[in-house]
Amino acid sequence: MTGWDVVLAVVAGFLVVLAALLAGMDAALSRVSRVRVEELVREQRRGARQLQTVVADPPRYLNLLLLLRIAGELAATVAVAAVFLDLRPVRWQALLLAAGVMTLVSYVVVGVAPRTIGQQQAPRVALRAAGITMALTRVLGPLARLLIVVGNALTPGKGFREGPFASEAELRDLVDLAEERQVIEHDERQMIHSVFELGDTLVRGVMVPRTDMVFIERDKTVRQALALALRSGFSRIPVVGENVDDVIGIVYLKDLVRRSQEPRYIDGRDVVEEIMRSPSFVPESKPVDELLKEMQAQQIHMAIVIDEYGGTAGLVTIEDILEEIVGEIADEYDQETPPVEQVDECTTRVTARFPVDEVAAMYDVELDSDDVETVGGLLASALGRVPIPGATVTLRGLTFTAESATGRRNQIGTVLITRPMTPDEARDEARDQISDGAPDRVRGQEPTGAPVGAVPAENRLGEPVRERAV
Repeated sequence: MTGWDVVLAVVAGFLVVLAALLAGMDAALSRVSRVRVEELVREQRRGARQLQTVVADPPRYLNLLLLLRIAGELAATVAVAAVFLDLRPVRWQALLLAAGVMTLVSYVVVGVAPRTIGQQQAPRVALRAAGITMALTRVLGPLARLLIVVGNALTPGKGFREGPFASEAELRDLVDLAEERQVIEHDERQMIHSVFELGDTLVRGVMVPRTDMVFIERDKTVRQALALALRSGFSRIPVVGENVDDVIGIVYLKDLVRRSQEPRYIDGRDVVEEIMRSPSFVPESKPVDELLKEMQAQQIHMAIVIDEYGGTAGLVTIEDILEEIVGEIADEYDQETPPVEQVDECTTRVTARFPVDEVAAMYDVELDSDDVETVGGLLASALGRVPIPGATVTLRGLTFTAESATGRRNQIGTVLITRPMTPDEARDEARDQISDGAPDRVRGQEPTGAPVGAVPAENRLGEPVRERAV
């Protein structure tokens, strides 16, 4: 090994150490949270102000650290390759050996060890790295931004102004790592991921579809609207004109109650159109996070969703958006209901999501369920509108009655299915009552001409019974 080879080996070692330091700084600055940085500033720790500046604009500083780390690793690889070319006479063997050595060194010395230290000691390392990072950015920052511009120019489509390196994917990985180390709970991790996904979710994915909308016509009276609000459980109801595509306003339960209590309110002659409020319309392709900001700024809780043809696609509330973050919001009256519950001999209670095919099998009837799969869907299809509690329809001798509204959207939760008793079933039931209780009380019959405590010779069904002494 010549003196030049020794110099190259020393330079390669120095560059590897430098790349390792940059990797540790990158990991620490990415790991430290803004809340922790604010605490360090209040404690007046040395370097806290510089760290606050770096954390406020991570891409500007972290992109430069990434550039310098890659440059250091590549330069060290070139130096090691030059040394092996002098030591090994066969060129391909020298290059292969240099690639293997530098891959191992880069993975262990640069990729694992410094990043582990940087994440374990994030506040301490970040405080010391903030000043160095800011100094390097003042000198070499324009170079990193220039390379990002060149990369965006060579990339098809629209690039990233600040570069793709400090990306959302890295933040997601950081959240997953925090859960693995039990820093945060599983539910907290899901909530954070939901916040990231909110920007990729469109309104059509969270809206209440048109088929589930409860609405009222413009010429209905206040009394009718109040009754509909109480039956459906909704405090805001869209008002339509000619049809559902012609939404002209939204009536609020508070306005209905207020109008009904005014002295001039007589016999409910006021119509809904007089007290409705102007609706807000949003396209179904609008991102949910933008809609949430608009609804907060305009102080509205409900918006009508319009499809690409200008028709009504559904409606969206601010609660629908919040459910995308925190999960399903249950009502305080919600109770878990079994899928099937026998109420009496003629009536069965099933959930609205109970399959129609199973109902048909239970009662041995044929139900037209080509377009629907659930009992709730069958009820809505037969009614031609969204069912509310009390809605009834009879199909194939079965009476379906919407019983209760559950959930924040007040959708029908259970349905009562009633089938009248056949004459044979009624006769069997009467026999059971005779065998279980005093037969002289069957169907209100009183004993005639029989001694007290005796049973008449035959009951109202005309069947002889055996006398017995009491």
